[in-house]
Amino acid sequence: MPGHFEPLPGGGAAVALDEVEISIIRSLAVQLMELIGPGPAEDAPADPLAELFSDGPSEPPADPVLRRLFPDAYCDPEGSASPEQAEEQRAYSAEFRRYTENDLRAGKRENALAVIRSLDALTAAGEGVAVLKLSPEESRQWLGALNDLRLAIGARLQIDDEDDTEVLYRLPDDDARKPMVMAYLWLGGLQETLVATLMP
Repeated sequence: MPGHFEPLPGGGAAVALDEVEISIIRSLAVQLMELIGPGPAEDAPADPLAELFSDGPSEPPADPVLRRLFPDAYCDPEGSASPEQAEEQRAYSAEFRRYTENDLRAGKRENALAVIRSLDALTAAGEGVAVLKLSPEESRQWLGALNDLRLAIGARLQIDDEDDTEVLYRLPDDDARKPMVMAYLWLGGLQETLVATLMP
């Protein structure tokens, strides 16, 4: 079990984590929540109906990590669209973003918060290596948070495709990016094994 998730009888997953691993994941989840920012509820009046119909942003985020977490819904990755088509795609993306980004941000915050809470409960239960046991729902929240963390770190490392990942494996130990690369690869292993536990 060390270093990877294993399925639990009846659903859910378990993984053994030491104090350093718990601290790293928790710190990354806190940073992710800070990056995503507060939800509309923190700034809006206490009217659930008004909040439900509040518009989100229509422009993509300026931060490259947030752009990776909240990409345009309509785009031309090949770059073959005409100027008119590209303008139409931007308009569709802006409209889609306006109605969905607030909910997406709330979901990502909730996933990161679930990770923090489960790690805090684990830390309070004992010292040294501890076994984290997740319900099926908690497993899905962890999976979402791990995916977001890898996307965020990948954006900071400027990883756009598999070729970029191969270069990272060959970084010298004194490269300043090495700790971030190690976290990226480790979270990838956790994510992969967690996915396997959720497969029927």
